[in-house]
Amino acid sequence: MGDIDVALARLDHVIRDQDGAIARAQVIDCGLDSAFVRRRLRSGLWQRIYPGIYLTHTGALAWSQRAWCAVLDAAPAVLSHGSALRAATSGDYALSDDVPIHITVAAGRKVTARKDVVVHHRSLLPRQIHLNLLPPRIRLEEAVLDVAAAAPDDMRAVACLADAVQARRTTPDRLLAALADRHRIRRRALLHTVLGDIRDGACSALEHTYLTRVERAHGLPRGIRQSPTEVGRPGFRDVKYPEFGLVVELDGLAFHDDAVSRDRDLERHLDAAAFAALRTIRLAWGQAHIRSCATATKVGRILQNHGWSSQPRRCTSPTCAVKPPNV
Repeated sequence: MGDIDVALARLDHVIRDQDGAIARAQVIDCGLDSAFVRRRLRSGLWQRIYPGIYLTHTGALAWSQRAWCAVLDAAPAVLSHGSALRAATSGDYALSDDVPIHITVAAGRKVTARKDVVVHHRSLLPRQIHLNLLPPRIRLEEAVLDVAAAAPDDMRAVACLADAVQARRTTPDRLLAALADRHRIRRRALLHTVLGDIRDGACSALEHTYLTRVERAHGLPRGIRQSPTEVGRPGFRDVKYPEFGLVVELDGLAFHDDAVSRDRDLERHLDAAAFAALRTIRLAWGQAHIRSCATATKVGRILQNHGWSSQPRRCTSPTCAVKPPNV
């Protein structure tokens, strides 16, 4: 095999690894030259994406190719935020193909602006990045924290953390360990509190909302979260008050959006009533978030009917629907 054949074999290997994207510097490193690049461009076999960054076909760019071109153009750079999450989850993370690619470069570096690329500047520690993955990216825990911190509201920040844990992509402890390095991250106190609650069993954003806005804010008894069913079909109860024979199931649309899932849930509720003498109530976003104070009053009434000797207290909201004890 001649030198040119060896160089072409090296080039083909790099191109396969990078989903068809290549940088001029990499072509040179393989043992070829700029004249080789010019011939490929003139022949129409390659297309120029950014100065010195090429795609080795002339069709539309797939998301992974856009990501590679962004990383190569700003090298050394890594995918970050939602782009790192999408790469880490093999496309399962809900992210449109046409949204900008997010990358992170070292703090203080100047990078040429591209209309379809968002550049973040940050001094990353070696343990926070995966340079050996293709394409290189920050670790999943860092990406989850970044997306949660940048969320447009607290509820979506909570959902980002809960979704990542519920999908078993990471754990609350790993996220908390990553958060320990992030002293200046937005919403740091909220993220820390939410991760502690998720570790204690509040697995979804809706479960965390019920915990904080209904149960904890109004002094209801502390329920047991994600306790396994003891009778009938195997599964888990969202919130169980065993002393009072009550189960609260929380229906977030993201997790109860098909007939099979709903049938499975209803079967567990029937089993609870038939074999474990447990009453089940179902709550959704309206009860847990929008009308949380009124919901606390009603759940408190149900608990009282089953032996709870106390009563809900008013939360800090000036419009709280829970009435004072003497009213």
